[in-house]
Amino acid sequence: MGTRIRIVSGLAALGLGLTACSGGGAGSSSQQGSAQGKDTVTVAFRTPNWILPISAPGFTQGENEIFSTALYRKLYAYKLDGASQDNIDTERSLAQPPAVSDGGKTLTITLKDNTWSDGKPITTKDIKFWWDLVTTNKDKWASYKPGGFPDNIASFQVKDDKTFSLTTKKAYNTAWFVDNQLNRIVPIPQHAWDKGDAKQTFTQLTDAAKDPKSYATNPLWKTNSGPWKLASYVPSGEVVLAKQDTYSGSDKPKLNKIVLRPFTGDDAEFNVLRAGQIDYGYIPPANLSQKSYLESKSYKISPWYGWSITYLQLNFNNPKTGALFKQPYLRQSLQMLIDQPTISKVIWSDMAAPTCGPVPAKPGAPAGQGCAYAFDPAKAKQLLEANGWKVTPDGQTTCQDAAKCGDGIAAGTPLSFTVTSQSGFTATSKMFAEIKSQMSKLGIQLAIKEVPDSVAVTPACKPSDAKCSWDMSFFGSQGSWYYPAFASGERLFQTDAPVNLGSYSNPEADQLIDKAQFSADAGALTAYNDFLAKDLPVLWMPNPVYQVSAYKSDLQGVDPQDPMNLMYFQDWSWKS
Repeated sequence: MGTRIRIVSGLAALGLGLTACSGGGAGSSSQQGSAQGKDTVTVAFRTPNWILPISAPGFTQGENEIFSTALYRKLYAYKLDGASQDNIDTERSLAQPPAVSDGGKTLTITLKDNTWSDGKPITTKDIKFWWDLVTTNKDKWASYKPGGFPDNIASFQVKDDKTFSLTTKKAYNTAWFVDNQLNRIVPIPQHAWDKGDAKQTFTQLTDAAKDPKSYATNPLWKTNSGPWKLASYVPSGEVVLAKQDTYSGSDKPKLNKIVLRPFTGDDAEFNVLRAGQIDYGYIPPANLSQKSYLESKSYKISPWYGWSITYLQLNFNNPKTGALFKQPYLRQSLQMLIDQPTISKVIWSDMAAPTCGPVPAKPGAPAGQGCAYAFDPAKAKQLLEANGWKVTPDGQTTCQDAAKCGDGIAAGTPLSFTVTSQSGFTATSKMFAEIKSQMSKLGIQLAIKEVPDSVAVTPACKPSDAKCSWDMSFFGSQGSWYYPAFASGERLFQTDAPVNLGSYSNPEADQLIDKAQFSADAGALTAYNDFLAKDLPVLWMPNPVYQVSAYKSDLQGVDPQDPMNLMYFQDWSWKS
């Protein structure tokens, strides 16, 4: 995967893909997956480096979420198949769905009967312990946003060992609150970890979590609630998870061991995959042509579709080009020059689908149908000319009539932009070469600047900031944004939202985002999606699959792969 960069669930993070590569071997381990027998699976997986089930800034990589969830069950797990209330996965969750009262403000939650690995029951003491740690140290919690959870809670009450309640300061859309706030709660073992003082305890836990070399030996991490326990850990190297024999959940592991093996790069991983020495890996984009070869070697190929969207960020605050991006007709013209269906099919080898708006298509639903702006260069040209531009094909299009071009656009202003994009992705480079070609046909000059970390060099900014010189930013080679279960936009497209890098602002969009977050109207999310699909806070781009997975054909339970990018190893087994 190279230097994969994306933004996930509200946090800017680097190298989040589970197949991104850090230091570590290229497959020299003695473990050989199914060749060792039917109790072990070997997985291409970047070495996790955070074990504490309270997220920390700088440690929000996807592999850490998967690792932590294997060891510590969250209060609620989710699935997007529409089979349950508010997307709750009732089997994997530690609690029953909340009972809602007080006009939607109070959620009363009852825990199911479960135990820690040492046999102690999981109770509301463990919820209260988590609550005290995050509220006392919220400035050090990566999931914290001022005004959000837990600031939006008026009252937290423990009723008994199994029941507690949360009362919010205002009434929220219950689906939003359950999916995007309660998803952060992870019961932690109060009886094993509590030192009596929330700040002291938090410091000791985070210090221990920052010492990966002690993960496998520190007694702290021996008490967990998940289906797996940590058998061995090599910093920047191989990690072995072993079945937790005392696991109390109903989704008990079918295997004895999961070996998580990192690789030094895509080539190293793919060479081991071709040799059949790994049970679950991935095909790098550059090697998709070898799909049939792997199938002939008894691998199943499975695109991993994400609950995500992909977009090209526009800098509305750029002192030179911001005035251009603020013109709806110009954004529409630019969108009409992006041939999403063809790019998805040809350049991404059918491993991408058009993004049409801020809410992704449900898993299994057809993507890219009915986009507000289809590829239409002729209409784009008409729009530009109708708004005062002299279109010069294969030359330089400029504003001819300033009165029509829009506020802040002087006569003679050129349509000339620079895209700051991710380096290391062949498909991304080819995609922008195609878009550049289409735009040049209408005299729109597009320069492509590739950097390892396009998020870091294109921050949200004010026009007076020197760093505000970027025009467009792309960080979507693996999806730009992965959502929690409820795909709302308060972190992406609301005015001054934390990941609104382009400083988009529209009062009507703000109202619709608020309605989706606070209203019980089931159609609020659709109204929000439909408006932003047309208003174009960004340019919608082909949304690639998270990865193209390849796994041994006799390995069961892998599919369907979780669109929210978790891996449930306990579901996996070998055919007998």
